[in-house]
Amino acid sequence: MAPSAATASADALSAALPAFTRSQKVFTMLGALLGLLLAALDQTIVATAGPSIQVDLRIPASLYAWLTTAYMVASTMMVPVWGKLSDLLGRRAVLAVGILVFLAGSFLCGAARSTVALIIFRAVQGLGSAALFTAALAVVADLFEPRERGKYQGLFGAVFGLSSVVGPLVGGFITDHFGWHWVFFINLPVGVVALTLVLLRMPKLRPPGVTRGGLDVRGAGSLALAVVPLLLALSLGRSGGGAWAWGSWRILGLFALAGVGTALFLRVELHAKEPLLDLKLFRLRAFSTANAAVFVIGAAFLSGVVFLPLFMVNVVGLSATRSGLTIMPLTLGVVAGNVLSGQLVAKLGRYKVLLLGSLGLLLVGFAVMGFTLTPESTQAEVTAKMVLVGLGLGPSIPLYTMAIQNAVPPQRIGVATSAATFFRQLGMTLGVALLGTVFAATLSRELGTRLPEATAGLPESVRAQVAVTVPGASSEGSAPGEGFQGEAVKARLRTEFDAERRRVGEAQRARVDAEEARALEAVDRSHQAVKESFTRGVSAVYRVAILIALLAFLVTLFLPEQPLRRGRGPEPSSVE
Repeated sequence: MAPSAATASADALSAALPAFTRSQKVFTMLGALLGLLLAALDQTIVATAGPSIQVDLRIPASLYAWLTTAYMVASTMMVPVWGKLSDLLGRRAVLAVGILVFLAGSFLCGAARSTVALIIFRAVQGLGSAALFTAALAVVADLFEPRERGKYQGLFGAVFGLSSVVGPLVGGFITDHFGWHWVFFINLPVGVVALTLVLLRMPKLRPPGVTRGGLDVRGAGSLALAVVPLLLALSLGRSGGGAWAWGSWRILGLFALAGVGTALFLRVELHAKEPLLDLKLFRLRAFSTANAAVFVIGAAFLSGVVFLPLFMVNVVGLSATRSGLTIMPLTLGVVAGNVLSGQLVAKLGRYKVLLLGSLGLLLVGFAVMGFTLTPESTQAEVTAKMVLVGLGLGPSIPLYTMAIQNAVPPQRIGVATSAATFFRQLGMTLGVALLGTVFAATLSRELGTRLPEATAGLPESVRAQVAVTVPGASSEGSAPGEGFQGEAVKARLRTEFDAERRRVGEAQRARVDAEEARALEAVDRSHQAVKESFTRGVSAVYRVAILIALLAFLVTLFLPEQPLRRGRGPEPSSVE
């Protein structure tokens, strides 16, 4: 397509797009934001209610992870499908159906009385959440001109950030006062309000120039074959031994199946009349580079959230609830980064310099966390440092999405937005698996070295008691989020030594007293060893995250910055 033809086509599409009233924009945005809030909150609320659900339904430890895995796999798999449908049918139809599916899954989850049923219904929720993520983000491109989109994309990023703080607090309150079932039932009234706004006040928002055609069913099937085994392998893989170790036949088989599915998906999409993901879009440098950057930054996105509570519980000594609140400054930084970057883009008309600046700030934040954490770090110190990480992460949510939407023709907005969401979620899953392996390997190595030194010379029974209470030290030990139970060990040891003193004579009591003192000192040394080991483990995570953020920075350097024109819709790029 010649440049003049592309410009003429852009002007034609611009003129064809309807002008929306302020009321339509406001209510459409409210409906989309509420829908997105449902999906974003559900991830964090359910995680907080997980222990209560496990106790009530007697969920085996081997199936507990599936409460999250089922939701995540179903959601990621369906993102491209809903994106294509939103281009074919319009955003309103997809948002309405997505809300209905999500609410049906929420009701069924709340009413579930068995582990298998709950896992299946969590997958149903995931199917609906994919529509909410995709259509809600595409709405901004339909309602606003390219230069204005950053401001409103920032609102959606702020919803993601706030949900990570509000979710655990709301989830804990609901679980404690009403029971875990209401963690799911609470979605129903919010969803009804969102559905009402969508159906009554939202335009169809079907992009112009889209030819009606059938859904690429073969592409959807081959995508499922590629994505589901990959996500299962990344979510269930474990370092060390066991049935799900990275080198086990199960994990390797899932990776192999994912490879076959990927090859089949690419072949199907190359020959499909209406492909699920138009591979020609990857010829657009801005589209392919921005999606590569989204994938890479997704791998670092959760590193600041997932592993920090482990440090706060096991090193700083906070409770699980208070450790979750430590993430609040990071979240506020993410929200501020979202909103401020969107406002700046609207004024400057440029986004690349803001992306590079935020990634530079993220590099500094990760470096501070990776090289300055110590066993003596305080909650206030860590909280202040996390603001840098939040400010660095914030702009990546709206600005990359805006760059991708700005690179494609209006009739491909849904597919392009779903691609960004898809690659971000894949990157997050890969990042958690990679950084989780780094953390587990570092923690295991450090504990394996430091604990024997801390307990050297003690009787075997005492060493066993210390080892059992060390988080992550053994299969029988306490979970990494429970903290070192040093005082409980000391209480048991004092009881045992008191009994020993009563059994021996007066002449032996001095020996027993000395052994007790050595044992109690060993517990303190073990506690310090645990703190040092967790510090090394979490520091290693942030140091690897530095490399990931640096890679995202380098990829973004190659991102071409296309002008954000005033007017309705971006200039279509040739993808033929």
